[in-house]
Amino acid sequence: MVGERDDLVALDERSDAWLVGRSRELLAITQAGERADPGRHIDEMDRLLDQARQRGEERMVGQLLRAATAIRVVDSSTAEAASDMVEEFLDHARRNDLLVLQADAHALRGLRLLLIGREDDALSEVAVGLAMLDEKIAPDLGFGSRAWHVLMASTLMDLGTVLGQLGVYETADQVMKKANRHIRNGAGSHDISVHLLTRTRLQLGWGLRLERAGDATAAAEHFAEGAAMAEAIELPFRESLFRRRNDQTAAEQMPVIGAAHALANPADSHIDRMIRLLEISPPRELIFVGIALARCLEKSGMVEEAIKTVGAVQKRMHSSPSEQGLYLCLVREFTRLSEYGPNDGGERTVSALQLYVTELEAQLSDDRKSRKATLDTRREHERLSRRHGTVAKQALQDPLTGLPNRRALDERLAELAAEIGDKPLAIALVDLDGFKGVNDRMSHADGDDVLRVIASTVRDTLRGSDMVARYGGDEFIVLLPGAPLTPATAALRRAADAVNALPQDLSRGVTLSVGVVSLRPGESAARALARADAAMYQAKRAGGNDVVAISEEEPEPAEETAATP
Repeated sequence: MVGERDDLVALDERSDAWLVGRSRELLAITQAGERADPGRHIDEMDRLLDQARQRGEERMVGQLLRAATAIRVVDSSTAEAASDMVEEFLDHARRNDLLVLQADAHALRGLRLLLIGREDDALSEVAVGLAMLDEKIAPDLGFGSRAWHVLMASTLMDLGTVLGQLGVYETADQVMKKANRHIRNGAGSHDISVHLLTRTRLQLGWGLRLERAGDATAAAEHFAEGAAMAEAIELPFRESLFRRRNDQTAAEQMPVIGAAHALANPADSHIDRMIRLLEISPPRELIFVGIALARCLEKSGMVEEAIKTVGAVQKRMHSSPSEQGLYLCLVREFTRLSEYGPNDGGERTVSALQLYVTELEAQLSDDRKSRKATLDTRREHERLSRRHGTVAKQALQDPLTGLPNRRALDERLAELAAEIGDKPLAIALVDLDGFKGVNDRMSHADGDDVLRVIASTVRDTLRGSDMVARYGGDEFIVLLPGAPLTPATAALRRAADAVNALPQDLSRGVTLSVGVVSLRPGESAARALARADAAMYQAKRAGGNDVVAISEEEPEPAEETAATP
């Protein structure tokens, strides 16, 4: 385990893998429910994220943004201020077409909304995330096969967690089982531990809800399943990233694991351990541990102590807005224990309050069915909307490179030209040097590979707000909104250098000739493209692998060098 912040060397000396690994360690601390100062871990996570932003590799930045978001939506003390981080994560995933991280951003946004009491909005976020993952998704090997499956599992677990807290247990269980299939594809000990921990929480919450509904038999089955998962976590826990003592079991260190064993089989043998775990429990585990401890005390005949335990937990919880369903389980437990009469020799009395709780549970059951129906409706709506959006996107996308096509370029250029004023707009025409020779010497399939590699390289080199479009053949157009001519020229020089630096087996020796201009006030798009084309030919005549800019003061290009509109 890496040491604390003060022991870290300069972050710019660390590898990308180290940054991602350290972020996982910090997140593991919060996932285990350690009650240390969360601000300290968030501060370090933000330093890691800043370093990732400086390096600019979008997948690494996406993973660090996920960790920085997830560490903030653990409890309500940090969730309120997490909005900006959630939105940055979602925007980054959308902009870079990282579908799995985009779905996870919706899940984490849903968790945040739950923590601030907005359950219906949280349900909508889960519906969006589930609809995204309903699509047939090819693994993004840019992450690496194992890392991609872990991200898929983490996203599904985040979605399942929100569903569990919303009381939609059946769907949550289906999502968790789907996560298990990805866990089996090479996940390490820590990922297995997180998965088992998350599923244990789900089983305990489900069991407590079934008890409220009066189905003690089904509840016992879920408690038994939770205990089985708690037993299964022991081996991977020893090699996980969770902070732990090697001389103690997971059940002795992790509140929800200890609670699973105690709820499945209440006994006085659990009491000492549960008392210790109660002191280190975060809010959600606090309810599980409090109820489990109370049942062990009750089993041992210490009913008054059980009542005091549940009452103390109630005071600590103060009906957290994200845990209404579990809090109601706590109220039910207090009511049930309080029904022991003081002089009845342990016999229970039937109270009006118990009848009220039974009726209330019937109403809540109807609400859960309604919530499940709402989720299914919103999920299907989102699925259809995405399908329609995919068709619309395909109409604006070049099928070979995945870049915007000529139609999308014309629409975007018209929008930017209409807004021209104080904000400059740079336009570049990019032509590939030596591309015809690739097709002649090799094959058109090899030529297609070169086009894809170069398109991706240019796109990755420029800003997210810049547009790189395929203009036709081996020509591309770049729009750089807000960029004056000199910075735009420098940005395109970096793109040309990046292509020139590609391995020979990827680029086949192809380089870029680029012409750059600034759109003049009142100038048509066709005229600006003609000037960019003239500048590009200057770069070609100079030998290629060059960027030439034509300033506003230079004369109009000759007609024979103008691009065909």
